[in-house]
Amino acid sequence: MTGDPPTLRTRFTERFGVRHPIVCAPMALVTGGRLARAVSRAGALGVIGGGYAGTLGGEPDLDAELALARRDQFGVGFITWALAQAPERLDAALAFNPACVFLSFGDPRPFAPAIRKAGAKLICQVQSLRHIDEAIDAGAEAIVAQGTEAGGHGGDRSTLAFVPEAADHISRRSPDTLLLAAGGIADGRGLAAALMLGADGVVVGTRFWASAEALTPEAATDRAGQATGDNTVRTTAIDALRGTPWPAEFSFRVLENDLTQAWAGREAEAATAFGSLKAVYDEARATGDLRTAAVVVGEAVGLVRGRPPAAAIVDSMITEAWARLSGAAARLTRPGNWPAPLHH
Repeated sequence: MTGDPPTLRTRFTERFGVRHPIVCAPMALVTGGRLARAVSRAGALGVIGGGYAGTLGGEPDLDAELALARRDQFGVGFITWALAQAPERLDAALAFNPACVFLSFGDPRPFAPAIRKAGAKLICQVQSLRHIDEAIDAGAEAIVAQGTEAGGHGGDRSTLAFVPEAADHISRRSPDTLLLAAGGIADGRGLAAALMLGADGVVVGTRFWASAEALTPEAATDRAGQATGDNTVRTTAIDALRGTPWPAEFSFRVLENDLTQAWAGREAEAATAFGSLKAVYDEARATGDLRTAAVVVGEAVGLVRGRPPAAAIVDSMITEAWARLSGAAARLTRPGNWPAPLHH
């Protein structure tokens, strides 16, 4: 792709000072400093994955990843319930002057004062209207309505219905709060649709998971390259078996493998066997055995092929979204003129 892509200006781009209404999801073990920097330099917003705040083990050195991105605008994200076990990691991350802190899966309110005091914006990812109210009460600058199509952990609401309901709820309670959409968004069609549903921008995971700068192992993206959305499953069994204490309201979307097939329909049994496969799972993750270790992607995996640079992903999404939105009225009256999807 040559030349600069067109610009889609939204409340998000204005308030966060970026050219494009795209955020790279802070994926644990995936979004390091190199990926966040590349996304931000492409005019979007890169958010480093702080994940379990060092409580899980085997996570990248967060300070080192933050140092890679500190010359550019970037954010850092944490799993909120895990951060509560190691709150000092927030203070350490804030010392790198991130533009924002992205919190998911837990009550953000205890952390909001420190984030504001450091001059960072708070972004809260939510999966229900109750979560939205908590985020508003915490003073979130932006709320991410995450649909169940998303890879990794999430709730039960689908993107198509949840985003406009979230937009209506936020407009009644806190109209200045920004809304971002997440879950199943991997190309310009998804970006255009999210904007039409009332979002100010999008959070993209799976497409950046398979980018040149991601920390994702090549074996994982090779496997995902042969998959479709039909090959993903949501389960709570993996977390139970590996002994990771996720709250019951969240499940885990991954590519199906031997482990998910063996435990399909046995989630209650897995809960009673909590931690029984921790050593097996940790060994599989360390050795790259994807028959047991999870390949964490969303339903949009069927739209993802190859590992292009992050900048090419941003440019492609913006160019396609612009084409879809700018020509929508004419194409609705002449349906034969719908453009073919861009190659991703």
